Amino acid sequence: MDEEGIDVNETMYRVIIGSLLYLTANMPDLVLSVGMYARFQASPKESHFKVAKRILRYLKGTHDMVLFYPSDFLVDQKSTSGMAHFLGSSLISWGTKKQNTMALSTTEAEYVTAAS
Repeated sequence: MDEEGIDVNETMYRVIIGSLLYLTANMPDLVLSVGMYARFQASPKESHFKVAKRILRYLKGTHDMVLFYPSDFLVDQKSTSGMAHFLGSSLISWGTKKQNTMALSTTEAEYVTAAS
């Protein structure tokens, strides 16, 4: 909370936070910090805006860091889901899992879902 800080443009702050919230679906390391600063969209202060810009600079510096899957890893058509656990900015564990079954039609997919 920065109740006595200088007010900034709410629209620009909301655009930045909205974009960062969209990215949290694929970047779990952003969830905590973006969620924390999303609370200040009603009356953002200069200190909040500086942190939002710092998060953008973090993204610029880490855009080439990805989890790599070799091409022979994806030889079948089963979906692969993944997870990553971060402690601060450090990746401490990660894992992947392929789906157990593969449906050839929408009806079959619904049947498999209902049966499970």
